[in-house]
Amino acid sequence: MRIIAITNQKGGCGKTTTAVNLSACLATNNRKVLLIDLDPQAHATLGLNIKYDASIYNVLSNLTNRKARIDDIIKNVCANFDIAPSSIILSTLEQELAGEISRESRLRETLDNFKKDYDYVLIDCPPNLGILTINAIRASAEIIIPVEASRFSLEGLAQLTDVISLVRERLNHQVTQKVLVTNFDSRLRHSFKILDQIRETYKNMLFSNIIHVNVKLKEAQSQGMHVLEYDKYCRGTKDYYSLAREIITQETRPPQEDKMPILEKKMQKILKEKLPSMMAEVVLSISAPGAKEVYVAGDFNGWALDQASRMEPDNGTGTWKKKLALDYGKYRYRFVIDGNWVDDPGNPQREMNPFGQMDSLLEIAAQK
Repeated sequence: MRIIAITNQKGGCGKTTTAVNLSACLATNNRKVLLIDLDPQAHATLGLNIKYDASIYNVLSNLTNRKARIDDIIKNVCANFDIAPSSIILSTLEQELAGEISRESRLRETLDNFKKDYDYVLIDCPPNLGILTINAIRASAEIIIPVEASRFSLEGLAQLTDVISLVRERLNHQVTQKVLVTNFDSRLRHSFKILDQIRETYKNMLFSNIIHVNVKLKEAQSQGMHVLEYDKYCRGTKDYYSLAREIITQETRPPQEDKMPILEKKMQKILKEKLPSMMAEVVLSISAPGAKEVYVAGDFNGWALDQASRMEPDNGTGTWKKKLALDYGKYRYRFVIDGNWVDDPGNPQREMNPFGQMDSLLEIAAQK
């Protein structure tokens, strides 16, 4: 179970939007997700039109007249997607916990005793660095920091990373952090300037995907639903779906071979030794002058955006290339140019995916 806190003390950076829509997109990818709304403003709860009798306050507080377990408050949003709702009374928890021992570990202790089989627990934090946010950081192994491409967001990001480092040192709690650029307006030159600064400063902590400005994201919230349900073909859906795929590729699971029976392992070994290689060498290329990073993602690499899928520039010509060794079969793929997903303009073979985008198609014929 991966526990991920989504936090930034600056409001308006897309924190709750990311928590809700990333949860929905992970769920669409057959991952079971629990979203914990830890923000007293309860925007995630309200934005999904959730009706509740008890909230996360009743789980974490010792003074409530209606003590509850986290199992008791969970509400279903859609297939594979549940939420632990919040309420305004959660704002009193800061004072309640002020004099208690291990007050920064209340949420972690709750989740340690939580035995549900979720693949992901996402925590939507309040827009400040109080005890609730510290609880979220303490309970998590990973942190997503949504940040706008603006100067003030950049300065707030530096403060937040300092606090996370302090928690890591004082509480001896290891946590990884990644920065997600949100509300990116590609029409503004200033946005690209700030994006370059973010990449320069946080290049080892940055998601490859970018969340662009899209009015459908706000419309979905006002209608009490996630964007995948509201408009699965809009830019916001495509961005968050791509982000979910990027996060899924970071999953660490035991190699499938370790689960095979001994006889099956022996058969695979014999096949590898006796059968000739059916791999074909393929070179994919795209013209992208001025691009800083270009990747190729597809069925052949689990749609991963990592070092192995990074394309190389071809001697300053503006063309980026990637050599692949592929088994015979049919593959879908797309290029990712500085965070923007595009199909292959040099390949007429393409097909629309479930989200209204065109995937390029590649077929490798079986070798005779």
